[in-house]
This record gives sequence, C-alpha cells and structure tokens, in this order.
Amino acid sequence: MKETILGMTGLDWAYLGAAFAAIGGGIGSSIGITSIANTAAGIVSEDSEKFGKLLPLAAMPGTQGIYGLVTMILVFVFTGIFAGTADLTAAEGLRVFYACLPVTFLCLVSGIYQGLTAVGAAGMVARRDEDAGKALIFPALVETYAVFSLVVTILMLLYVTG
Repeated sequence: MKETILGMTGLDWAYLGAAFAAIGGGIGSSIGITSIANTAAGIVSEDSEKFGKLLPLAAMPGTQGIYGLVTMILVFVFTGIFAGTADLTAAEGLRVFYACLPVTFLCLVSGIYQGLTAVGAAGMVARRDEDAGKALIFPALVETYAVFSLVVTILMLLYVTG
C-alpha cells in the first residue's frame, strides 16, 4: 500500500496542485476579462473605432489563466506524469501541491484586479484614445505580480522535483 497524507498519495497531491493552479488562473482570468469586456463593449457601441485600442486591455487578464495552465503542464512534466513515470512519495506530492499555491491564489486574485484596473484604463481610452498606450501601463503593473507568482512556483517545482 502506498504511503498517504490525509488519505492522498503523492500523485494525488500533485494532481490536486496542478488542478488548483489551472482552476485559480482560469477563474481569475474569466472574471477579469468579463469586467473589462463589459466596459469595452459599452465604449465600442458608442465609437467602434476604439475596438483595436481596447482589445489589448480586454486580453490582459487572460494571462493569469495561461500561467495556471503552464503550471499544470510543468507539474506533469517535472513529476513524470506525462511520461508515465511519476512515482512521488506523499511528502513529495504535498510539496508539489504547495509549489502550485502561489500561482493558484495570486492568479485568481490578480486576474480579477487586473480586469478592474483595465476598466479604469478603458475610461482613459474612451475619453482620449491617443492615451491607449499609457492606459496599458496600469493593468500591466498588476500583471507583474502574476508573473512573480509563476516564477516562484517554477522555482519551487524545480527544487521539489530536483
């Protein structure tokens, strides 16, 4: 019988961490994109010429979902799940789970707030479309922390899977 922690094997913990990362990033991106898309749609209904300038703002919160997906893939690659060679102790699997938490939580929250920040930036574009480049800076600041969470998760996964 395989060693378990709270009734879960190492592989179970790794799958759970990978799933949480993908789910957290996906939820954050979905909510963030919805926020900015609703605002952008209103602006575009008044001036369709602004669509191209608003599209990058609407797409930005989607990166958190990508980071969650990348984390899931990295878990599968680093642990041997893709290759069918995964053999993690319960403690190793739990460490993989912990390594997924930075992306899980930061991408969930930053995706939402990046969308809200993009809503404010869209207001700039609505009034002064020549400031569209400047408007991108504000949601990009939020993006920084999602990128940091991915870096932390990757470093932790590298350490765990050695």
